[in-house]
Amino acid sequence: MSDKSAASGGSSAGQPVAQARKKINFRFIKSEIDKPFFILVLVLLVFGIIMMFSASYAWGLSEFNDGYHYVKRQIFAGSLGLVAMFLISYLDYHFFQNTKIAYIIFIATWLLTLYTALFGVETANARRWVNIGPLQLQPSELLKVGFIIIFAYIMAVNFPKFSDWKYCVLPFTIILGLVAVVLVLQRHMSAVLLVGIIGVTMMFVSGMPRKTFWIFIGCVGAAGVLFILYKVFATGDFGYILDRFKSWADPTSDTSDTTLQTYQSILAIGSGGLFGLGFGESRQKYLYLPESQNDFVFSVVCEELGFVGAMVVIILFLMFIIRGFYIASRAKDRFGMLLAAGITIQIGSQALLNIAVASNSFPNTGISLPFFSYGGTALLIQLAEMGILLNISRQARTPK
Repeated sequence: MSDKSAASGGSSAGQPVAQARKKINFRFIKSEIDKPFFILVLVLLVFGIIMMFSASYAWGLSEFNDGYHYVKRQIFAGSLGLVAMFLISYLDYHFFQNTKIAYIIFIATWLLTLYTALFGVETANARRWVNIGPLQLQPSELLKVGFIIIFAYIMAVNFPKFSDWKYCVLPFTIILGLVAVVLVLQRHMSAVLLVGIIGVTMMFVSGMPRKTFWIFIGCVGAAGVLFILYKVFATGDFGYILDRFKSWADPTSDTSDTTLQTYQSILAIGSGGLFGLGFGESRQKYLYLPESQNDFVFSVVCEELGFVGAMVVIILFLMFIIRGFYIASRAKDRFGMLLAAGITIQIGSQALLNIAVASNSFPNTGISLPFFSYGGTALLIQLAEMGILLNISRQARTPK
């Protein structure tokens, strides 16, 4: 089968989508990938592992008597992720444009996340991890992917009926609500914020009538604010969120406890200066800055590589966002466009929030920096998502 015929399995934006729901498109595409995007991903991966190694060395010695503990695990996860990216880049992304596949992925990841919220490993009053044999998995990372797939699928299928709110608003409200509820049960508010950004942005680019979109945003925003206020002031369940806003407003108020991470992060960034102290020369990573290998790896980048190194990281992520949206704009159909946009929004939003937290431009949310922060589950899934983007690029429309 030729590449051209293989690529024709999906429905275009102006064609009926019924055929896409009848048959599972399990086929392989062998045309060219977007090489600049592929190189960009490799640069982010290699740069991220190198900086994570530097940021994690002291903590590895302290916790496991092995300074290479974290980097060995990260390299292993990255290697598996590269294999997954390579294989998925050949799998026709229309495989996910099927009712059974899209809903099975979403329901399975949602149920696994719910199980984790109820019976998972508890850390700091939150259950975000589950042990599967010798492996520890963070199901919320899988749920992000399932959420993007089901959102893109429903938007592509329902687009001709967007004039009716039952097809335009109701399905998205239900799915967003289900995801938000299970993440709130995990006390994973950073993931709630991220999923909200992904969902709202995908709705915006989906072609939804603008009036309907803004009414929806207003209603959801008001409901969200009222819910948080109720939880913070009436029940006290979200009191820790209020504490984080106080810490954000004054990072020097309690440097021995609630503002410790933020305060040490600011010290690391400030001591880096223009060109930094040099690779491996960070002082804050020597057990002063908690989670330096995870949520605050960007602070170590600033301390060791300075303002110049920080700008390199920011520019790399900006290039990623631009190229990701470029792939989305050239997708052959609406489903591919929404899928590419959703993944790009996820990675870009995570990077923006993490950098904002590290620099105290945003309250501490506990969100990781893609490709840089330690976390095997996250890195493996992120690289698998890159495979989906690369496959979308294989089937890009030829510019007129």
